[in-house]
Amino acid sequence: MKKLISLTVSAALLLAPLAYTINAPALNLKVDAVSAASEEAPAATAKPAPKATAKPAPTPKATAKPAATPKATAKPAATPKATAKPAATPKATTAPAATAKPAATTAPAASAKATAKPAATAKPVATATPVTVHKDVYQDGVYVAYGDAYSKGTEGAKVTIKDGKIADIELLRTSPKIIDRNARENYSGVWAAYGLMKDRLMGKTRDGAAAVDAVSGATRTSNGWKLSVDRAFERSLAHQAADATYFNGVHMGVDPEAKYAVFATYEANKLTAVKLYPLSATGDFVDEKTYTAEQTAAIAAITPALLAKGASAQPVAGFEAETKAAVNAFWDAEQNASINNKAAYVDGFYSSYGTARSVGVERADVVIRNGKLVDVKLFRLGSNLIDRGATAYAEVVKANAPMTAKLLANGSYIANYNEKVDGISGATESSHGWNQAVERAFEKALKTPDEGRTFDGKFAGVDNQSKVMLLVDIDADQVTGIKLSLFGADGKLIADDKRTEEQKSLVDKLTAGLLASGVQAPDIAGQEALSAAAKAALTDALTNASKVQGTYKDGTFTAYGDAYDKGTNKADVTLRNGKIVNVALSRVGMNMVDLGKAAYAEVQKAIPVLTASFLAAGTREGAQDVDAVSGATSSSNALKAAVDRAYGKAEVTETDKAAYFDGIFIGASVDKTVNVMVTTKYNVPVTMAVYYLDDKGKVRYNLTDDELLVKYEIENTSNGKGLHKYGYRAAAFGANDAQKAISAKAVEAIKAALESAGK
Repeated sequence: MKKLISLTVSAALLLAPLAYTINAPALNLKVDAVSAASEEAPAATAKPAPKATAKPAPTPKATAKPAATPKATAKPAATPKATAKPAATPKATTAPAATAKPAATTAPAASAKATAKPAATAKPVATATPVTVHKDVYQDGVYVAYGDAYSKGTEGAKVTIKDGKIADIELLRTSPKIIDRNARENYSGVWAAYGLMKDRLMGKTRDGAAAVDAVSGATRTSNGWKLSVDRAFERSLAHQAADATYFNGVHMGVDPEAKYAVFATYEANKLTAVKLYPLSATGDFVDEKTYTAEQTAAIAAITPALLAKGASAQPVAGFEAETKAAVNAFWDAEQNASINNKAAYVDGFYSSYGTARSVGVERADVVIRNGKLVDVKLFRLGSNLIDRGATAYAEVVKANAPMTAKLLANGSYIANYNEKVDGISGATESSHGWNQAVERAFEKALKTPDEGRTFDGKFAGVDNQSKVMLLVDIDADQVTGIKLSLFGADGKLIADDKRTEEQKSLVDKLTAGLLASGVQAPDIAGQEALSAAAKAALTDALTNASKVQGTYKDGTFTAYGDAYDKGTNKADVTLRNGKIVNVALSRVGMNMVDLGKAAYAEVQKAIPVLTASFLAAGTREGAQDVDAVSGATSSSNALKAAVDRAYGKAEVTETDKAAYFDGIFIGASVDKTVNVMVTTKYNVPVTMAVYYLDDKGKVRYNLTDDELLVKYEIENTSNGKGLHKYGYRAAAFGANDAQKAISAKAVEAIKAALESAGK
C-alpha cells in the first residue's frame, strides 16, 4: 500500500508541471543577461516574469505534499491566506471565486489519511485540459500595464491591441510617483531605447513581442517594457485563467496624495512581502538614513498590518492618517498586480473645462491611474480663454492650492458637490468649475465611452485671434443657444449696452447664421473676417465640449530655433485645442536676454510680420508654410523651427519620445557671464562650445589661463558622434578653486542649454 501511495504521489508531482504546460499561457520572455554596467540600478526585473505563470497551476503540488505533516502545519499559513485574502478585498470584484477554490485544498490538511486521495484530486486537474485557453483570444482595446518596480520607479506600456497584435504603443518610464517621466529625466542609456523598442514591438503578437531583443545599454528597461507588454496582452485575454489573480513579481503603488509608496510582492497569487516608503514633497523616495523617528515608527507599525490585511488593513492607533495613505498606496499596487484589472478608465493625461461664463472658465489637467486622480493642475482662464495665472481674482488664486489638495485627497472629482462643504470660501464658483472640469476629464478617460459626442452644458469658444467670443448651450449633442460677444481693440469684451447700432446688427446676423447653419454659415458681406472668426469660435466651443481628448495640451510652451555665436530666436507659443492663440517672438543675445531694439533692424521688422502670420496660420502645419521675411530669412526659419518645437513639447502622446530636439542650443550661467552652445544629433548632445561674456552680454576673448583650461576641457572631450562627456549629469571640476568656480558656472550654462534643447 505504501508503494502504491508513493507511486501515486510521484505521478502527481510529475503530472503537475505537464498540466501547467498544457493549460497556462506561457510568458515566453526572452531574458537577456543584464550587464552590471547596462543601467544604474540592479537588474532582477525580467526574471520574475517566467514565474508569473509558472506558479499558479501547481495547485496539484499543494495537494501532493500533504503527506509531510510539517506541511499540515505549513497549511495554517493558509490561515494567513485568509488574512492575505482581505488584501484581495478591493479585488473582490475581480475574482474572489479563484481564491476561494484553493481554500478547498485546505481539506487534505485535516488528516494524513487524506494523502491517498490526492491522486484522485490530481486526475480532475487533468480534466482542466478544456482550458485549452480558447486559443488565446485577445480583445481589441487599450491596455496599460507596468513591469516590476525598483528604487527608481517602474517601466510601463500603454498598448493598443488589435487583431491580436500591437497596433500602437507608448512606452513609459515612471517616477517614484508612477507618473511617466520626461525622457531626458531618465538614465542616458534609456534615451535611444524608446524609439528602438517601439519600432521593434510595433505590429508584434504576444509571442513576437516576447522574442524582441533588448536594447544594449538599456537591458533592464527594455525587459521591463517587454514584461509590461506581456502583462497588457494577459489583461486583454477574453478568457482569463481561473486560478490566476495576480502577476508574480514586485508591484508598486502610490496614494493619490503621494505620501507613501508601497512595494507589494506576489508569488503564486499570494502576497509574500510588503515594503513601505515615505515620499518627499518633490515626489522622490525619502532616503532611509534621513527618516524621522515618527516615519520609522509609522513604517514599523503599518507594514505588518498591510501584509496581514492588505487594502482591508484597519487604522493603526496613533498613525491613522498615515495608515489611510499607506492603504491607498497598497490598493494602487494591488491594482497594478491584478491580472483582471477592473478599472473603468484608461490611464493617462486628460484635460477638460467647467461651465463657462462671460468672465471666463475653469480648466483642469489631470493624470488618472487605476481610476484614481494622481495628479491635477487647475487653471482659471479669462474671457479670451487664455490662462490668467496670478492675474486672476485674488480669491481664485488663493483657492487653487487648497482645491488641488482637496481633489487629490478625494482621489477623484467630488460627487454630489456641495458649495458650502466642498467649495473653497471666497471662490465657490471657481471651485465648482474645477470640480466639474475634473469630472469631465474622468468621463473622457472611460474605457467604454458614454453616449454622445459632447458634454451637456454651457461652453465658451474664442477664435484664435480673439475677435469673437461665444457662449454655446449644448444639449444631447445639439446646439440649443448661442450668445455672441465682440472683443474691443483693448482686448476686452464690449458690453451689450456699449455696442454701436452697426455692431448690434452684426451680432444678431452672426448669431442667427450660426444657429441655423453652424460652421457652414454663410459669410456676411463686407464682414468676411468677423464671419470667419465667429465660425472659428463655434468650432472652438464644440471642441471644448468634446468628450475626446485632443492631441496637444493647452498652455504656453517656450522653444528656441537654432543658435549661433550672436544668440538665438525664441517663441512663447500659447495653444488651445491645437491652435495657436497667442505667440510672443523675440531675439535673444548670448546672455539669453531679449535684445529688443538692439536686435538687427531686419529682425525687428520681421517679428510683428511673423507674429501675425503664425496667428493667421493657426496650426502646426500652417506655421511651417509661413513665408520667411525678406532680409531676415535665417531668423524667420529659426522662429518657424521654434514654433514647431513648441508643438513638440505640447504633445499629449509624444510621436517621437526623444530626450532632445536635434539642433544647436545655447544657455547662460545664472550670473550671465558664461555661455555654452550645445549641438544635439540623434537626439543627444554631441558637441559643446564655451563662451565668456562681458557685462553687456558680448563675447570676450581676453581669457585667463583658468578660463582657457575649462573651455578646453569641455570642448575637447567629445568626438561629435556620441553622447558628450558633459551631456549627462554634468558636474563642476578643476584643479584649484578658481577652475572649480568657473566650471561650476559653465555647468549652469550647460544645463540651461540642455533645458532649451529638451523635448
